[in-house]
Amino acid sequence: MRPYVILNAAMTLDGKIATATGSSEISGEEDLRRVHELRRECDAIMVGINTVLADDPRLTVHRVDAAPGDNPVRVVVDSMARTPPHFRVLNDEAPTVIGVSESAPPERVAELRKRAEVVVAGTWRVDLHLLLERLHGMGIERLMLEGGSTLNYSMLTGGLVDEVRVCIAPMIVGGRDARTLVDGEGIDEMADAIRLELKRSYTLGEDLIVEYTVKG
Repeated sequence: MRPYVILNAAMTLDGKIATATGSSEISGEEDLRRVHELRRECDAIMVGINTVLADDPRLTVHRVDAAPGDNPVRVVVDSMARTPPHFRVLNDEAPTVIGVSESAPPERVAELRKRAEVVVAGTWRVDLHLLLERLHGMGIERLMLEGGSTLNYSMLTGGLVDEVRVCIAPMIVGGRDARTLVDGEGIDEMADAIRLELKRSYTLGEDLIVEYTVKG
């Protein structure tokens, strides 16, 4: 068993989630409220270590009304336990789970255990299937994935995403080194692409929101 997973992201019309320099201010104010409403509805929110290192995010509910306990559990996929102990994802606003591999340096793992629940899953890299099973065992039934392009690819190709919700902003940035919604190794044949089914679409301010279920 694993949680129900919703991949949520904002991207430009040309599919970029950040520029080559890392700038990622894409969503309008209306979409940011939508994102925080979704956070409030979920038991956990998952990001990868690259997102943590780049943005130092809080990963809490703070753009909409929230009562104590509305913050989701924060989950960081961090194979080598690189999360800096002073980063905001480890503050006391919400509980945090760090997924690490068996290869993570023991001294880093010990430091993180002082501030978070550490789950060891996988030998060299975090085994996402096993991590999600462990999260489900902790009572997490609905998980919001706010991953970067690498984690998004791994979760999608691993069959671990149930819904995709994307805000498409009316802007184009280009850049061969700019991150797209999904990177990774990619799929060779179009016939093998991950198939989606449109649930609904609507405008939100100047942005277009599209929601899909993942087929299969």
